[in-house]
Amino acid sequence: MTLSTYFMEATYLIASILFVFALKGMSHPETARRGMFLAEGGMLAAIIGTLIGAHIVTWVWIIAGLSIGSIIGAWMAIWVPMTAMPQRTALSHAFGALAAALVGVGEFLVHANDMPSITRWALGFEVMLGALTTTGSLIAAGKLQGVIHGKPIQFKGQNVVNALIFLTMATSFFIFIAHPEKVAVFYIMLGLAFVFGVMLVIPIGSADMPVVMSLLNSYAGLAAAATGFVLGNNVLIIAGTLDGFSGFILSVLMCKAMNRSITNVLFGGFGAVIAGATTDAGGVMREISLDDAAMQLAFASRVIFVPGYGLATAQAQHAVRELAELLEGRGVTVKYAIHPVAGRMPGHMNVLLAEANVPYSSLYEMEQINPEFPSTDVAVVIGANDVVNPDARDNPKSLIAGMPILEVDRAKSVIVLKRGQGRGFSGLENPLFFKSCTSMLYGDAKSSLSHLAQAVQHV
Repeated sequence: MTLSTYFMEATYLIASILFVFALKGMSHPETARRGMFLAEGGMLAAIIGTLIGAHIVTWVWIIAGLSIGSIIGAWMAIWVPMTAMPQRTALSHAFGALAAALVGVGEFLVHANDMPSITRWALGFEVMLGALTTTGSLIAAGKLQGVIHGKPIQFKGQNVVNALIFLTMATSFFIFIAHPEKVAVFYIMLGLAFVFGVMLVIPIGSADMPVVMSLLNSYAGLAAAATGFVLGNNVLIIAGTLDGFSGFILSVLMCKAMNRSITNVLFGGFGAVIAGATTDAGGVMREISLDDAAMQLAFASRVIFVPGYGLATAQAQHAVRELAELLEGRGVTVKYAIHPVAGRMPGHMNVLLAEANVPYSSLYEMEQINPEFPSTDVAVVIGANDVVNPDARDNPKSLIAGMPILEVDRAKSVIVLKRGQGRGFSGLENPLFFKSCTSMLYGDAKSSLSHLAQAVQHV
């Protein structure tokens, strides 16, 4: 091997080590920032090693790609608001998966007939996973952005159609493995993979987007790992495998948090079923005035804030931190209850609150915080719905029965911040809103929290 090749392999080893430590760092909020820096360092090392160790035919396309990608990345990092992180992440999955698919197509065009059988297997997986992840991620981004309706899109016999598409795609894959000279079969497989990605995500409702995001992340990682096998690139194999399996494990954990299986999320049409569901919940939602809510908070001993997707849409993370700091200045103990699937992507609430400089020590996971609700004076629910729905615990006939929830209804008093009396993404009515301990504070969450802070100052 030449000196440049040795250098490339050394940088790949360094990059792989950095990726492992980055993943470890991102497993906890306190070390997540450090983990991101380690991942960035690993990616930089991998790029430098590749540019120095590889045989570069022309620098024109490489420089153009680096320039355009850097500009797009900088724009997304600087101007995309934190509330749009889920759809931005989905777009990142789409771009990464599309890159893997295009590399696979390029390798097929150049080396298909003289490619070893095991490499053809990897190439087929790379192209299929990359293509279906690309379109699936674009559909997910569209649903999260509101460009595509968030409710599941379903039709009669949809699972049968999906099964036929999958079987045809799989058949094309095996024919390609046995007869790589049949170019048309390869492109049929590619086209069906793009279609299958769309069909896989459109029947999934916005309520299940956290799991979908995790799965798409897993698919993108596995596509990258397959690309590594095709190109003989060790760092791609390692990074893709880490990304793929960590995403899959996260998906399993998120499904466990919802007490549902991955197959139920993918094929159950959860959002469509519950959109028309009825519930025994009823009565009158009791509205509370701003001054009365401020009085309750100001004279409370313990307050727990429960953020949901409404916090993100209202961009109210800074307002809730300011209110919390005011209450703490009055001697109130303030904590934040974080449900694993609150928001539209894994860790969505953690990211938003961290962006507002809320201390990590104030964030409590569901298992930690639930025993504290009975001794809490006021629980403030900000735009959360299903994750605080007591039907999941109390009503065995409920469509979310068994799903672990934040038991805010056990608090002495509950104040719910909502724009109106809608049911949210899932379509389920929430009995919490009709309980005697619950009061509704209607309006934009950011505005309500800011006015609450002003009112608390005058109590």
